[in-house]
Amino acid sequence: MAAKREFSRALKSRHVQLIALGGTIGTGLFLGAGKSIHLAGPSIVLAYLITGTICFLLMRAMGELLLSDLKKNSFIDFIDTYLGEKIGFMTGWTYWICWITIAMADVTATGLYVKYWFPNIPQWLPGLIIVAVLLILNLITVGLFGETEFWFALIKIVAIIALIVVGILLVIVGFKTPIGKASLGNLFNYGGLFPKGIKGFLLSFQMVTFGFIGIELIGVTASETENPTKVIPKAINEIPTRVIIFYVGSLLALMSIYPWKNISAAQSPFVQVFENIGITAAAGIINFVVLTAAASACNSSLFSTGRMLFSLNYKSKTSFSKWLSKLSRRQVPANGIIFSALVITVAVIANFVIPNTALFAFISSVATTCFLFIWGMIILAHLKFKKQQQKNKQDLQQNQFKMPLFPWGDYLVLAFLIFVAAIMCLDKTTLAALIASIVWLAFLFLIKATVRRVK
Repeated sequence: MAAKREFSRALKSRHVQLIALGGTIGTGLFLGAGKSIHLAGPSIVLAYLITGTICFLLMRAMGELLLSDLKKNSFIDFIDTYLGEKIGFMTGWTYWICWITIAMADVTATGLYVKYWFPNIPQWLPGLIIVAVLLILNLITVGLFGETEFWFALIKIVAIIALIVVGILLVIVGFKTPIGKASLGNLFNYGGLFPKGIKGFLLSFQMVTFGFIGIELIGVTASETENPTKVIPKAINEIPTRVIIFYVGSLLALMSIYPWKNISAAQSPFVQVFENIGITAAAGIINFVVLTAAASACNSSLFSTGRMLFSLNYKSKTSFSKWLSKLSRRQVPANGIIFSALVITVAVIANFVIPNTALFAFISSVATTCFLFIWGMIILAHLKFKKQQQKNKQDLQQNQFKMPLFPWGDYLVLAFLIFVAAIMCLDKTTLAALIASIVWLAFLFLIKATVRRVK
């Protein structure tokens, strides 16, 4: 009976590596980079380097937690252990709703991406087909999830590497564009590193930070990873290299080919730059890439939300909780995955029947804002874990994957998250999302307190 309550360790090293990479490269880079560049200019590269460093420290803290007890199902279990059941409840359900909302947004967008090639197809149909296919794959085995995510991530990687290689070649030959020529001088000849001043640089952090959402997905794969003590440290330790190559490399390539001030904030910079150097199929290529990125987000959502429902309910005694935390014969949380897929589907259909773009965008913004809280709880759990471990020096010596710069690394991450929250207060839209996130967390706190009193 105990074996049926354990996940299958079917995720291989290459799966986890690409899951980690796919979690840091999404539509935010392919579609939203233009807005970030427009906001900060070349200093956006520095913003990505700083945020990438913070995310590396965050992941090292989470990695130390994960490897301290491989019997735990996800990082939520550690939050529950070290910060208390109430905080674990709030963080777990917040993480679940965040990924559900991300999936809703991306699945809704797939209809628009597919209509690029097939304008007469109903907008709701592609999203439902993608959810159905990914649901079946996730129900069969965790290995299929890993394989699907591997290929989705590979498509994004190939697209970015192609851009970087093209950028290097064009700079070397001094390729002539409609407004000049490809050159490293394009980075600094239009106002220097901070053309929009320090304010523009600081304001970019909100958008840059949310571009890294999904990086913590490794914390949900630990209990299903083959040889986790080797695979997880490797995946985490390669984060800095990935950030430098894929984020910094692609942005430097874009701004070297084309002056940053001429990159449109309303259009994908990848499409704009490729089209302007004569690749007329650029829009179609990038449309395919963002379609796979959206499908990847939905795939990750089904995986993470199914596991999260398992973690949140496997200790509960109610019938519905037992149903949600039941593993199938293939050792996947099938009922949790099905429940999440139904919620995504109903929400997407409702969005098409009663379209309210502003409301939907606001809800998505609230969900992404909640990641500041989730990441903060991971760090606080790590601080509490280390405090308890300091009482047992033997355990500390046995731990080979320690958080670097402890405890200052943890404090630095917390300070950065507070900084991003403060930056959000400078804009009306993000301030509203921040306030709504606080209201959501207070709502969860009251629910947990009420349920406890009823018990």
